[in-house]
Amino acid sequence: MSEITKSYEPRDVEKKWYAAWLAANAFAGKVDPSREPYTIVIPPPNVTGVLTMGHVLNNTLQDILIRRARLEGKSALWIPGTDHAGIATQTVVERELRKQKKTRHDFGRDKFLAKVWEWRAEKGGIILEQLRRLGASCDWDRTQFTMDPHYSRAVLSVFVDLFGKGHIYRGKRMVNWCPVSQTALSDEEVIMKPVNGTIYRVRYERVDAPGLFVEVKTTRPETIPGDVAIAVHPDDPRYAGWIGKKVRRALGPAAEIPIIADTAVDKEFGTGALKITPAHDKADFEIGGRHQLAIIDVLESNGTLNAFAGPELAGLDRFAGRKKAAELLKASGALVAEEAYANNVGYSERADVPIEPRLTWQWWLKYPRVEEAKAAVRDGHITFHPERWSKVYLHWLENIQDWCISRQLWWGHRIPVWYRKGLDKEKLTEADLRDATKVHVSLEGPADPENWVQEDDVLDTWASSWLWPFATMGWPNPADEKKAGLDYFYPTTTLVTGPDIIFFWVARMIMAGLEFMGKPETGKRIPETGNSGLNASGLQSPVSGIERLSNDEIRARIPFKHVYFTGIIRDQQGRKMSKSLGNSPDPLDLIEKYGADGLRFGIVSIAPQGQDIRFQEDRIESGKNFCNKLWNACRFRQMSGDAGEVSSSAAIQKRFDVSRFDADDHTILERLVATTREVERCFAQFEFSTAVQALYGFFWNDFCDWYVEVSKSKLQDPATKPNCLAIQDLVLRQTVLLLHPYIPYITEELWHQLGYGADGTFIEEVRIETAAELAAHLPALDHAAIASVEKLKGLVSQARALKADHNLASRRDVKLMVTALAADWAVIAASLAKLTRMIGAAEITLRDKVEGAPAVVTPLGTVYLDLASSVDAGAEKIRLSKEVEQITKHIAATEARLSNQAFVSKAPPAVLEGARKQLAEQQAKKVELERLLKALG
Repeated sequence: MSEITKSYEPRDVEKKWYAAWLAANAFAGKVDPSREPYTIVIPPPNVTGVLTMGHVLNNTLQDILIRRARLEGKSALWIPGTDHAGIATQTVVERELRKQKKTRHDFGRDKFLAKVWEWRAEKGGIILEQLRRLGASCDWDRTQFTMDPHYSRAVLSVFVDLFGKGHIYRGKRMVNWCPVSQTALSDEEVIMKPVNGTIYRVRYERVDAPGLFVEVKTTRPETIPGDVAIAVHPDDPRYAGWIGKKVRRALGPAAEIPIIADTAVDKEFGTGALKITPAHDKADFEIGGRHQLAIIDVLESNGTLNAFAGPELAGLDRFAGRKKAAELLKASGALVAEEAYANNVGYSERADVPIEPRLTWQWWLKYPRVEEAKAAVRDGHITFHPERWSKVYLHWLENIQDWCISRQLWWGHRIPVWYRKGLDKEKLTEADLRDATKVHVSLEGPADPENWVQEDDVLDTWASSWLWPFATMGWPNPADEKKAGLDYFYPTTTLVTGPDIIFFWVARMIMAGLEFMGKPETGKRIPETGNSGLNASGLQSPVSGIERLSNDEIRARIPFKHVYFTGIIRDQQGRKMSKSLGNSPDPLDLIEKYGADGLRFGIVSIAPQGQDIRFQEDRIESGKNFCNKLWNACRFRQMSGDAGEVSSSAAIQKRFDVSRFDADDHTILERLVATTREVERCFAQFEFSTAVQALYGFFWNDFCDWYVEVSKSKLQDPATKPNCLAIQDLVLRQTVLLLHPYIPYITEELWHQLGYGADGTFIEEVRIETAAELAAHLPALDHAAIASVEKLKGLVSQARALKADHNLASRRDVKLMVTALAADWAVIAASLAKLTRMIGAAEITLRDKVEGAPAVVTPLGTVYLDLASSVDAGAEKIRLSKEVEQITKHIAATEARLSNQAFVSKAPPAVLEGARKQLAEQQAKKVELERLLKALG
């Protein structure tokens, strides 16, 4: 045990202890059948990623959970890793190539992938290093990457297995298409942005009645050459005689197209008539399918118009084509009007260009275990925090659609499908796809590769990360599973993630776990490595024929038991923090400024369960201030006297002399037990911010501001000093343990500085006592005495506030008067010396009646401030007169704002409510100031 320095230097402490933890392999997850397992798998950040404020919150919460689990005596494992992030990573590398005026095609697939691996080796681990700075206690020896060989084998095994079971098929369907990256995108990779554009009113002439026209509204006139019909609602009286007739296409190659009736048409939108372009709109595609309409694709994959658009548009970029199409329509008389139009347009997340709905051949997955996935959450096998997200999850599963799992990229898991050379992929039927002489699907590939061509597409990144909870533990290799402890650590315990990926990741992981996992007694299934699940004719077996899992099997197979959804961190204007907006601080800068513990404590303090967070840097600063308070309180304890036995709470309690306990001793011990109980409740309910507030209030207010202050006199008396020090040791030891998951660096340092880790053990090698265990070892507490102290605390707090309201906070010559019942005055009188010292008063006297003095009602009577005896009356009159003058101006300004109709009509309700509340407070304060002036004569 060494002397605690005068000031806390976070940087030195952080470097020291993180190195020590790593050297001791302190974060290793170990299989120990005698202990309960506790497992977290990190939501794998993109390999392109760097630490953001969202990562800070998410990973701090995971670290809090895993460190708390270790303190509870559990065998804890936190698996780290990164996601290969197919499109994001390929975009980054291709951007670098463009600087050299090259593309990936200049290198070819193998050489390009070699460059991506080089980039990954150089930059791919940055965010994991940054998480170390934050204090993340992951088992770094288990670090995973979704493109690691064993993980890739798991991903491809699942494809083969699901293909064999009939869950995977190849189909030409509508997808989100990025013309720059030239790949399909998931909905998660599409960002909706408000766009101010133009809507065009176009007329189509009836073939059988020249001079009669049907009008439509469109934002995309360049797609008119792909029109194959005009649709109207069958019940729309405006078009009762039009259904079945034909009109001339308004632009592009001449064509006569039918007017059809479909209930999907919105009668209230536009003219009630809708142009149908099945190749360029999902709703149009569905309508076209119902009416067996032709499909005309007028766009190339790069967003340029092709020959089907007609010679005047062919070769133009889609936006240039839009402008040209409007000119052509105007010239022909088909353009009726152009109107300004604001709507939301989907943008490619990575390329930041508008996406195209595009009809392409893709690989699709019929989700497995959908009904069991519903039951897992609905029946409580998996608990969502906050619970409201379970409704969102179940609604999505009720309306689930097949998953497009292919991407037109090179970086990723290449789909393990080979086509016989010479086959035309565009003409393959589903039966052909299941014919092993034409299509080979396996993990190892065909025995005669020279006769086959592998599929170019790779799997969607989510098609790898949905296996994360078990593929990170060696699955599906039994030897690797045993080494990693899959049967022990699975199901994992808690997942911490954002609600924005509840469908893309959370729901899919649940279905994957239910399909592929299970304890030995329920039969763990290992995917086959070749074509499987085919019936005698070579066609897929019906997916609907799979037997449902029992409740016991569901419990054994789920990937996690709890899911905690964090909120989004926003700036003070309510905008989501992002680098592009420049409204997000760099977390590493905050760590440099406030320390990792200060950042952790501060960010959790402003993060109520599942709610969005308004970032406040001053709360991060308050986290640093709290650490300084903890440091100084522990230093005060060390300087107050030699430590006795502190190796355990039981050892400390043996030092108690209960006969010398006073009311303050009883109170601080009761508050310690109550705070420990509240923290336990918060962890059980996933209320991390509430736990922070409870710990802050207990340590700062109950211990530092009260007990340490009252201890100062006890420490001067040899008869009370040993008992006081023992109580401080017990409180500090338990408090350091309670705080450790939140602020691990400073607590580890103080643990050793105060001698709690004298044998060299880390803090997490000690099991924290529960509130029940702590209370069981304590002497019987005097609850009447505790109640009296709580009342005294209330009196002190409100008396201090009364002084502060009158700019007397630092004055210690203030005189206070009290009107109180006899029993309450007896409590005050018994602690008079303590109260005057803690309030900062010259005297406190009992009065029957007091008039003309400011007052405050406390739990022990009404306290009055004797201004006449405490201050210069003349000076106080001048000061109060200035305050009245100043607040009168404020009132006038506020009243002027609220009488301004321009302000009232435009201001949000919350702003108006705030202004009215402010006015009422100002008016009440003016009344009080004028009363005080009158009382001074």
